[in-house]
This record gives sequence, C-alpha cells and structure tokens, in this order.
Amino acid sequence: MVSAAGARRALAAGLPDFPWDRLEPAKAAAARHPDGIVDLSIGTPVDPVPDVIRAALAEASNAPGYPLTAGTVRLREAIRDWVDRWCAPGSAAFGVLPTIGSKELVAWLPTLLGIGPGDTVVIPSVCYPTYEVGVQLAGAEVVRADSLTALGPARVRMIWINSPSNPTGRVLPPAHLRKVVEWARERGAIVVSDECYLTLPWEASPVSILSVCDGVFDNVLAVHSLSKRSNLAGYRAGYISGDPALVDELLAVRKHAGMIVPGPVQAAMIAALGDETHADEQRERYARRRVLLREAFLRAGFSIEHSEAGLYLWVTRGEDSWATVDWLAERGILTAPGAFYGPAGERHVRVGLTATDERVAAAAARF
Repeated sequence: MVSAAGARRALAAGLPDFPWDRLEPAKAAAARHPDGIVDLSIGTPVDPVPDVIRAALAEASNAPGYPLTAGTVRLREAIRDWVDRWCAPGSAAFGVLPTIGSKELVAWLPTLLGIGPGDTVVIPSVCYPTYEVGVQLAGAEVVRADSLTALGPARVRMIWINSPSNPTGRVLPPAHLRKVVEWARERGAIVVSDECYLTLPWEASPVSILSVCDGVFDNVLAVHSLSKRSNLAGYRAGYISGDPALVDELLAVRKHAGMIVPGPVQAAMIAALGDETHADEQRERYARRRVLLREAFLRAGFSIEHSEAGLYLWVTRGEDSWATVDWLAERGILTAPGAFYGPAGERHVRVGLTATDERVAAAAARF
C-alpha cells in the first residue's frame, strides 16, 4: 500500500532537479569577484516597468471581484490587434486567451489538452527545460528532434517548436514552419510555437507560425509573453493565439482550474500591448548590450553559434558546459550551462542580455 506521503511525493519525484538550484556553487564563486557578480544566467528583466503600464495597473487596483478567465473584451481586442501587427495571421479567424505568464502554460499545456500516457510530444533537441517537464507532468513520452524525418511511428500528439530559440537564438525559416504544420495536420497532431522572443530580431527576421497558416489555424497555437518585451516578468502576463477550437477547449478547462490572470494585470497588459514606444526602447537597450557582450566573448576566444535573434548568446569554447561556467564564474560572470537545455547543448553556455548597462560593461571588461 502506498502511503499518503508517498503519493504526495510521487509527482515531484518523477521530475528532474530544478536546474537553477544546481547553479548555486557557481553563483557563490562569481559573487566573490572584487567588483561583484554579473548575473547573465536566468534572463530575468532588470529594467524598470514602463510608467504607462504601472499607471494602468494602479488605476485598476481597486478590483474586489473575480476577473474573467477569458480576459476582458478590451484585453482580447488588444491581444488580437498585437497578433495582427506582429504575427501577420492573414485572417481574423483565430482565438486568443490570456495566461498567467508563459511558463505555467508551457508546463500544463499537454495536460490541459488531454495528452497523457501512450502519447508522444516532440520537443527541440536543445530547448527550454519546461517543455520536457510539461510532458512528464502529463505522463506522456518525450522525443527530442529537430527534423520530422527523425520521428518514428510513435503516436505524436503535440510538437513544440521555438523560434527564436531559447537558448540558441536560432530562427526557423517560414518553409520549415509550413512543413511542420503540414506534417502535424496529416497526423492529427497539435503544433505549439513558442514565440516569446519574436520581437527581438538581430541578424534574422523571425516570423510567427500563424503567418504560414494561410488563414486556417487548425491544430496550431502560438505562445507569447510580455515578460521580456515589456519587463513584466513579475506581473506574469502572457497569452496564446491560434486554433479557436483549441483556445475554447483551454478556456473551458482553465475556468474549472481557476487559471485566471488578475484583473489589474489584465489592465496592465492592455496598456503594454497598445504601446510600442517602450518596447522599441527596450529592444534598443538589449541591442546595445548584445554588441558589447558579443564582442567581448569573441575577443576571449569563444565561438558564437546561431544567436540570430532573441535574448541570449549561445557560446562555446568546445568544452563541457560546466567547465565553461566555472571559468566564467572565476571572472565574476554567471551563465547557464547548455546541459540545462538537453544533451545536445552540453558544450555551450547561454549568456543572457538581461543585466544593467553598468554590469554588462563590467562583464565585457573582464576578458
């Protein structure tokens, strides 16, 4: 007989160690640098929340009632307008739904869509760890693959793609996105495109998967977030768009589960989505920091791969990623080992652009 305590531990026991806990020794080493640590690891925003967003949040703070899981009419309109501008869907026949940031959606999406034991979910060979965690929470099988030809006869129910990629910054061309959609529809699978870094193009111009659907969004979903675009990681503000039937299904389940974006945050999202000025300014900040860090890592003998768009540099010295993390920690610079993102990333480290201008300059001067 399984005890109640054993049952409670069963779900957590099946998950990997939380990656960032394993980085604590390197963080402690980096913190001993005389000029202090430069944390380029997690990628958490450090710049202020724009005033226009804070004002909207404050104005909506007297919110004693329950908010709508579907979001207010104004929020849904704001999301739709943003998707029209940035994703070029070619039709208004898509659904939208606000989410409590993007991480909770990534972690629970397979479960919310009824995927479970006996099903297979495909994730990129190098990718955000929460894709795999979400599959494990659902009890399904995970397959890492970047090519459809590498997939065998497994019952594929969902395919995650990510462009621009976290951690590599790789951008998938429209032809590839179209092939994935066609392949999935032929097999009744769902394609979910994580596009949280779509608005950070550098050396390539990423496109949304919605732009290759020819106005028909069956079996296709796109995930977006305001965490990096608008410095709203602390607000937990994200949204999903695409197949209206799937969006309705998600809405129905999320109503029962109480997965609701708080009312004041919904108001802040409206303000953020309707203002491109602050997003342009933030993009310029990241562009400046990227140039400094890119030049510094190249000067130090690193190779930079992909990194065409997004919030990170994907760098390597051709050695185990933990050895590189330790080498950089000795110089007071904390990065994320590529091993966090899958076996194929074990000889790279991820370098975030999310540090202040002063800290980025400090890091660049340490090589």
